[in-house]
Amino acid sequence: MQIGPKIKSLRLKKGLTQEELGERTDLTKGHISQLERDLNSPSIETFFALLEVLGTTPKDFFDDSRKTTKIVYSTEEQTIHSDDVLKYSIQWLVPKSNENEMEPVMITFNEKGEFKKFEPSLSETFIYVLSGRITIEHGETNYTAGKGDAVYYDGSESHKLMNAYNGKSKFILVATESYL
Repeated sequence: MQIGPKIKSLRLKKGLTQEELGERTDLTKGHISQLERDLNSPSIETFFALLEVLGTTPKDFFDDSRKTTKIVYSTEEQTIHSDDVLKYSIQWLVPKSNENEMEPVMITFNEKGEFKKFEPSLSETFIYVLSGRITIEHGETNYTAGKGDAVYYDGSESHKLMNAYNGKSKFILVATESYL
């Protein structure tokens, strides 16, 4: 059994770098890298220390009968919120996605609709325009994207989204969580 990929997966789910995991287990970053690539095997003591930091038990680590992570989400599981003042609706496509690294949503702007202004952060945003046209205010510059256009930007400057169409605009937006 290859344990390296499981260790790496648990480390990533915890949001730890190899260096951080190494510091918490008195191992070097290089040693963690070797363990994750199955180039080295941990001692029992080291293995238990890793599992403790990664928040799991030996039983759970080796239990292959666990249910797999949910991958497909039906429309019944999705949540919609409408804002009549800013003239938009937002549909969370994956339940509890705000707990994940990416948060995919579908946004529909009514005429003159807009989304709140976001302050600078370390997040990244991807948008795919399904219909209509939107304006992306990124720092001091405005960009316009229409049906079929893809948009990608980092959140290093304040940013805001607005409808640039005399009707409804609809788009998919996927944003990453900000990390410091």
